[in-house]
Amino acid sequence: MRLIHTADWHLGRRLKGIDRTREIAGVLQQILAYAIEWEVDAVLIAGDIFDVPNPPAYAERVAYEFFCGLQAAGIPAVAIAGNHDSATRIDGLATLLSLAGIRALGKPRRGDDGGVITLETKSGKLCVGAMPFASERRMLDAHALWTQDEVVQRQSYREIVADLFADLTQGFRGDRVNVLMGHLAMDGARLAHSEVAYYTRDTYALGEQILPPEAQYIALGHIHIHQQIKASCPTYYSGSLIQIDFGEAEQEKGFCLITVEPGSPAEVKFIPVACQKPLKVIWCQGDTLDDTLESYQYYPGFLKVMVKLDSPQLGLADRVRQICPQTLQIQPIYPEAMVNSGERIRDGNSFDPIEEFRHYYRERLETMPDPLVVQEFQNLYHKLKEKNPG
Repeated sequence: MRLIHTADWHLGRRLKGIDRTREIAGVLQQILAYAIEWEVDAVLIAGDIFDVPNPPAYAERVAYEFFCGLQAAGIPAVAIAGNHDSATRIDGLATLLSLAGIRALGKPRRGDDGGVITLETKSGKLCVGAMPFASERRMLDAHALWTQDEVVQRQSYREIVADLFADLTQGFRGDRVNVLMGHLAMDGARLAHSEVAYYTRDTYALGEQILPPEAQYIALGHIHIHQQIKASCPTYYSGSLIQIDFGEAEQEKGFCLITVEPGSPAEVKFIPVACQKPLKVIWCQGDTLDDTLESYQYYPGFLKVMVKLDSPQLGLADRVRQICPQTLQIQPIYPEAMVNSGERIRDGNSFDPIEEFRHYYRERLETMPDPLVVQEFQNLYHKLKEKNPG
């Protein structure tokens, strides 16, 4: 049996005002062509189909055209919601998507309630234990959130996720290919830092012990770098389809091709795809800026230009874009002394709202916030992020 494992499409994604959906659509057409050429038995889509819970119509059209292409080729698929998707929206569309041979799951469910999906493929039965993104605030009840400390909450959440995974394996049988699929963060995974930071650490960073050994392959989404995860069976992140932002600049993108038969571990091959607009970060010195930029004047993708300066320069952005109009971000880098004097230089990709909240207290109120105040700010912030992630 041959399977394609892909994830983290982020249709509707914008980078500094530039819509990336056309690039993503181009990659999906590459994947569809591969699926047809190799006569794959099914496609696994491990979450974050869209970049926001309420995606624009053109982003939805790209996803549905891909699904219709699979249907025309007689290739079924299983798709789960990620933390960027609306679980309710995905569940609401599930019946319609099933008409195109797409089995979609928005919220985590136990195996006997739809969490285990069995497909009849041309190469035999495929059993997929599907685990969409599991929000801590949906998994834990209100009493636990108000009365348990963070350590106990983390342990409770991990126990629930481990129990759900174990339950999904109850539908596994020896005469079929058995696969688990989840949208989650594994402890020790290499981050691209384009992921939403809160959902990749602390409570959401799960240990390998939660992954059941009964699966022949575990298909993961959420982390944007393709990589293998240490586990008792082959476990991989397929990674994002394009370089989502400059934290992923120059990374190779693609999908996983899985070859597997009942009773044996899967064989996994990473298949690279062509990027229409590759991202690149350029480091420049202020006094040689023009010479450095000229060598990237015709770069086909998008640029982030880091300029080392002794002091601020008026017109820097115009100067850079006059030579390289494909530059989306310009970041001046000043001497350490300027940073230490109180002028904080932020990298938007590493913005931490909780730390910024603490910094406000230190700088403006000259005191440290009470831990309960920080916790309430964190709760409020993440409630809002769940409604509009990214």
